[in-house]
Amino acid sequence: MNIDESGLHRKLQLSEWEEIHNEAYENSRIYKDKTKAFHDKMILRKEFSIGQKVLLFQSRLRLFPGKLRSRWVGPFIVTNIFPHGAIEIQSLQTSKIFKVNGYRLKPYHDEFRVENVAEVLLEDPVYFE
Repeated sequence: MNIDESGLHRKLQLSEWEEIHNEAYENSRIYKDKTKAFHDKMILRKEFSIGQKVLLFQSRLRLFPGKLRSRWVGPFIVTNIFPHGAIEIQSLQTSKIFKVNGYRLKPYHDEFRVENVAEVLLEDPVYFE
């Protein structure tokens, strides 16, 4: 056992460990970049226009909100659109105007039209022997 040889061997082990550490760090960065790109690709941008009817997500904490109650309230009318996602809406019932984040809104569809529903008649199955 030579002290100089063991010292060189230990330096070699440390440099190998540092290379493995740097490679793991680089792989982690690549994984995070790919995950962020996938997440950003799945985000749907909401476009609103002035005069459009929207629903507002009610995020207030309630003690007993009810399991099947909807957390969307409204409809409201968009009165102004600000940069960076802020939207000014007006209540139809109280005519109150306030600003909210655009992520808390979704488009409101007025009515369901019966003429758009197609009727499909089902027949009894026919068995061949």
